Amino acid sequence: MANKRIFAGEPLRSLRQRRGLRQAEMAATLGISASYLSQLENDERHLTPALADALASAFPIDWADLAPADADTIAEGLRSALADPQLSTQVPGEQAERLARQFPAFAQAFVELHGLHARSRQRLEMMDETIGASLAAGGRLPWEEVRDWFHLANNYVDRIDRDAERLAYEIAGDEASPRVRTMQQWLRQAGVGVEWKSGGPMRRFDEAARAIQLDSNQPLESGRFQLAYQVAALALSDQIAAIVAEAPLRTEAARHLLTVGLGNYAAGALLMPYERFRSAARTLRHDVDRLRQLFHTSFEQCCHRLSTLQRPQARGIPVFFARVDMAGNITKRHSATRLQFGRFGGACPLWIVHEAVAIPDRIHVQLAEMPDGIRYVSIAKGLVKPSGSFYRPPRRYAVVLGCEAALADEFIYADGLNLRSEDAVTRIGISCRICPRDACDQRAFPPSDRGIAVDPSQRDLVPYRVVEG
Repeated sequence: MANKRIFAGEPLRSLRQRRGLRQAEMAATLGISASYLSQLENDERHLTPALADALASAFPIDWADLAPADADTIAEGLRSALADPQLSTQVPGEQAERLARQFPAFAQAFVELHGLHARSRQRLEMMDETIGASLAAGGRLPWEEVRDWFHLANNYVDRIDRDAERLAYEIAGDEASPRVRTMQQWLRQAGVGVEWKSGGPMRRFDEAARAIQLDSNQPLESGRFQLAYQVAALALSDQIAAIVAEAPLRTEAARHLLTVGLGNYAAGALLMPYERFRSAARTLRHDVDRLRQLFHTSFEQCCHRLSTLQRPQARGIPVFFARVDMAGNITKRHSATRLQFGRFGGACPLWIVHEAVAIPDRIHVQLAEMPDGIRYVSIAKGLVKPSGSFYRPPRRYAVVLGCEAALADEFIYADGLNLRSEDAVTRIGISCRICPRDACDQRAFPPSDRGIAVDPSQRDLVPYRVVEG
């Protein structure tokens, strides 16, 4: 089969201009001459596999969005599979390209086999789910069904997100985000009265009276979010109802929970319109405090929104996001990275999020490595939400946000880390029950699928040694 030449002049030029680079600067990054880059941008030279690899390595998110549509998908899949860090032998991009061109059936089979292998690595996670699901009569609980629905949607709902973005532009105009005043005006034009009253639920909507009551004691960001929820719930009611009707949920409770979940999603998309928020996140290198000031939202709301930036051809950097309570329960979670959370039980005690719960209002940063060898830069911040009464303790929890260490240049929080130091890496797992690490001083209990050896004549920090099952 003849080699297929790929000309990428326009995507290359667009990428360079988006990054504000001169030809000489981008050429130096790619290890080529400025004249060679000029020829590539003018389609006088075609893109080689080695250069495609260099672009994907130097500009992973931008190049994923801009790569030519006629690139060989089998070759791309093969290169991705061969780049798995669990493989001891790394195959150069040009060799992978030749394999895909000359032996496409083999390449496709290898890609599929790698996919099967990746799914088999989730076996222990599924075992974890089985243990948890057995606690609920008849299978998963309604909230678990809805959580899994969002997980399968990759935490991005295109129909809702785009309509909420259009609505935000309609309400906010040139401002980054709709204000309380402009949202109240929209509601009044829709025939809905708005009353702020001390005490009561955070939000109550009386459909018959066409009136919404909001608790004035809640933090400003929370009240604004509840107002946005009601705007989105009214404006996008048909879209939300259609999605709920199509969802394969077993119970009425699950359908109601999905309705609420989609309303919350729409509220976030309304307050942080997709392209404005994505562009600001890239410009500010995902500095959450600066983002929340720009969009007048909370730290948690910004972190959650960053985990939803999965629009095709306009993705944000892949991040994971979770919220953990004082007991270590993960009450919110999503990952667009290769990191997956334990579905039941506590998270790894070495994870920085637990320290953040105990020490709030400070951003904690960690370089961590999972058992598969992938490293992540994580931040965690403990948050305290006041209850408004001495007799009601405030709500305390922490949120965690992170990306793969390979994208550290895009993540401002990595600036103070020594990414090259092995000693700076904290080696964590998903949860003790499914973690394969055989040398961890903070194990709560052994992994479910491994045996243990106990030596009565010797005592270490952990009173057993994990052995192969």
